[in-house]
Amino acid sequence: MSAPASSPIDSDAVVDAALVRQAQSGDSPAFDQIVTRYRGKVFGMCYHLVQNEQDAWDLAQDSFVKAWRALPSFKGESSFYTWIYRIAHNTCYDWLRKRKIESAGEFNDEIHRTVAVGAEAVPKDNQRPDEVLKNMELGDRIQLAIAQLTPDHRTIIVLREVEGQSYEEIAQIMETSVGTVMSRLFYARKKLQELLKDAYENY
Repeated sequence: MSAPASSPIDSDAVVDAALVRQAQSGDSPAFDQIVTRYRGKVFGMCYHLVQNEQDAWDLAQDSFVKAWRALPSFKGESSFYTWIYRIAHNTCYDWLRKRKIESAGEFNDEIHRTVAVGAEAVPKDNQRPDEVLKNMELGDRIQLAIAQLTPDHRTIIVLREVEGQSYEEIAQIMETSVGTVMSRLFYARKKLQELLKDAYENY
């Protein structure tokens, strides 16, 4: 009987583990491969948190520099994916805290299914121009609403609704409990739904 095929997630974890071992032994090209694998996702998370493209690239770069320096201490107790996200989250959070960016606030599954936050506005087949414009406008409204959330709530929304990470993974990244993640996500979704209520009434 043949062995069951590994899932894409399992395959990614195996590749990550091999690259990390090589990088820990001083193989910088191996770490370059890790950066290539995750720079898009790390940048995306940073961008959703700081709402500025140049700052997001700088923070993503800073996150990978910190990861390279801390790589010898990585024990593999969590996935590398979770570990680098935690570093990026903390890097962005520190950046926001230094600038004293505080906003009140706090996504609803129905909203997420309608428009994927951060996705490019690619029109569906045979979609009318006015429908394309409406979707683009709605996407902009969602981005503006997310920008009003607190850093913790923006992180929760991005990790859960955009990245699709589990409560356990988010808890590891944010260094908190699963219960706290669920509570924050509830209030974040509720507030975001309130902010977008009038937008959805017009669509």
